[in-house]
Amino acid sequence: MTPQETPFDPTRVPHLGGRFAPVTEEVDETELRITGTLPDSLDGVYLRNGPNPRFTPVGSYLYPIDGDGMIHGVWLSQGRARYRNRFVRTPAMRAEERAGHALWGGLQSLITPDADQVGEALAGSFKPLPDINVVQHAGRLLALAESDCPYRMSPELDTLGKETFDGHLPAGITAHPKADPATGELAVFCYALEPPYLTWSVIGPDGAVRRGPTPVDGAVEPRMIHDMALTGRYLVLVCAPALFDLDAAMKGGSFLAWRPDRGTRVALIPRDGGPVRWADDEAFWLWHTVNAYDTPDGRVVLDYVQWPALSLGRSPEPAPAGHGAHSGLTRAVVDPATGTVRRTQLDDTRVELPRIDDRSTGRPHHRLATAAGSGRTPGLLTGEYDALCWYDIEGDRASSTLWPAGDLSVGEPVFAPTPGTRDAADGHWLTFATDRTDDTSWLLVLPGDDPAQGPVARVRIPVRVPLGLHGTWLPTEE
Repeated sequence: MTPQETPFDPTRVPHLGGRFAPVTEEVDETELRITGTLPDSLDGVYLRNGPNPRFTPVGSYLYPIDGDGMIHGVWLSQGRARYRNRFVRTPAMRAEERAGHALWGGLQSLITPDADQVGEALAGSFKPLPDINVVQHAGRLLALAESDCPYRMSPELDTLGKETFDGHLPAGITAHPKADPATGELAVFCYALEPPYLTWSVIGPDGAVRRGPTPVDGAVEPRMIHDMALTGRYLVLVCAPALFDLDAAMKGGSFLAWRPDRGTRVALIPRDGGPVRWADDEAFWLWHTVNAYDTPDGRVVLDYVQWPALSLGRSPEPAPAGHGAHSGLTRAVVDPATGTVRRTQLDDTRVELPRIDDRSTGRPHHRLATAAGSGRTPGLLTGEYDALCWYDIEGDRASSTLWPAGDLSVGEPVFAPTPGTRDAADGHWLTFATDRTDDTSWLLVLPGDDPAQGPVARVRIPVRVPLGLHGTWLPTEE
């Protein structure tokens, strides 16, 4: 394909500069400076993946779904810390490294190289972008893309190759699979531009695919779905009206169209393979779920962060008049018997990147953490936050605790439980943060029982860590 005729100026893309600007140096540092005291209970590695273009983008750049993957790791043990960062080296990135510049354009530009540039195997292909999340399952450390094959990484973050799960998931999975702590199963889904538009699968605790790609009955058009939730009975997929439009993209328009007249549909997919239950609602968008669980009367409770519409690379658009959509922490109660959804706004603070203690996945949760906007810092970009917020939930009510981060821009908080405990307050929250005054980056460690007191330890990272996106805590011993 050929580049768009409209010139692309990467210096005019906010998410390629400032705290989001990519870093290209891969660094190893064995002794990191620590302010405060690292808890003895923290023994493991905190990993975080995010968009980080290896070379200056061409054609287009759309945050947060464009960009090469880079994983940042901080290993903690016996009060000490070390650091390593590595690119997720796909065959396309290796071809660009040989050329010394970008060969593929951003998703909106549809620029792909020809055989003279990259050889027959890569010519005309789309570039893999495993830059959104990083998880570990059955001994496999995976860098995850929006809807594509993940890439397997070594424990020291070297790229081992594309992961198809022994050929059983050749189309890949999305970036937010969900692990069931009770069964050890990993539930995944994948969306596509051609039928079947939406499939789901299950990977066992041994890494073997127990259920191969299974079409979701009733998914009749290509919609973007970023995240999912899992209960004891269902996979929960929220299908907002963000539709792919390749015809428009080929003519220089957007490859994603927001069509609120189609509404948002919630699919409850029985894990036992039974008929899919659909519930219909007015149009709204979500990037991330918090968690979901079944109720004794057969309904499903889903907590998530709601937006009035899909927005990429800019501030969200206001909700259409009369549609009742709102932004903020939201609870939806889905009734599979009636096909209805009842939504309740739990809080209207600008929050994103919600996380719980992962041991509560699929069961009722009582505490969650988010990145948040304090309202005190002007000029923050979409995806940039200057506070952390914790919510304690009782019924349909949520009380919040805010920790303003001052000059720090913070990322997604991840919970590291104290080994041998079950209480969601017994552990620590971890996140990367970058100081807006000098661009230094830190790993913050906040106590789970009283996070509002702020970090008990700050670990100085030897390179700036670009903002976004998702991470995980892997204890040395489970």
